[in-house]
Amino acid sequence: MKTGPGCLDCFVRQAAEGMRIAGADTAAQEQVVRRVRELVDCLDLDAPPPLMGRTIHHLIAEAIGNPDPYRRIKEASNSFALELYPGLAARVAASADPFETAVRLAIAGNIIDFSSGLSVSRDLVQKTITQSLTQELDREMLDQLRLAAAAANRILYIGDNAGEAVFDRLLLGQLPKGKALYAVRGGPIMNDCTRQDAATAGIEALVPVIDTGADIAGIILERCSAQFRAAYARADLIIAKGQGNYETLSDARENIFFLFKVKCATVAASCGKSRGDIALVRAPF
Repeated sequence: MKTGPGCLDCFVRQAAEGMRIAGADTAAQEQVVRRVRELVDCLDLDAPPPLMGRTIHHLIAEAIGNPDPYRRIKEASNSFALELYPGLAARVAASADPFETAVRLAIAGNIIDFSSGLSVSRDLVQKTITQSLTQELDREMLDQLRLAAAAANRILYIGDNAGEAVFDRLLLGQLPKGKALYAVRGGPIMNDCTRQDAATAGIEALVPVIDTGADIAGIILERCSAQFRAAYARADLIIAKGQGNYETLSDARENIFFLFKVKCATVAASCGKSRGDIALVRAPF
């Protein structure tokens, strides 16, 4: 997906909010925001948005002298999600259709996104869980995912955010045993999930975990490690969580199912949904 005009203001907002989250003083915040505005003015709009997101993250990290400025928020997200997990797992187990419920809850977890402009709070997460269990979901697409998962020999599940990974455990538990591999980011990038977060979330105890080899909030294959590219090529089925993975992979190959909460107008227009929807879509479109 290419960068849209609506992304440009979002980049500036990301820079300002990222510096605030990192605890930077006003002067440092202004310096980074000015630099991002300069970069936005000459941005290649053919590139996917996560590439600019990576640049913004690096500017923030350099300005405050901390390569992982979202670490505290990620730890808090992991802890809160783990508190919720027993109740969510019980809902899946008691459901008339555990697979559908796990899909809906995995999508709900995508609300834990501190780069989207939303004010993520415990109340918002709880509200999103409730909404996601009843919002309209493409039944045909759900059945396609169910059948594809049952038939697949190798499933690559690409995670998105810290905290959200705990919700992913619910869907991973519904996939054929021994067939799934979970991928995380290759280094700190905003509040995205890394190996450390996957271990905290309990993913490593459930399925093997690899990383992409790249600190990008999405998948740019030419920047990923040979290990990840091999896993990607071998996969019969890819499940990709979150808008960043959608933005970078929506034109990439067949048999990718994208699960995410629609959080901006640009992505909504691209996938034919409305802002606030829960999305289960498949490439190619």
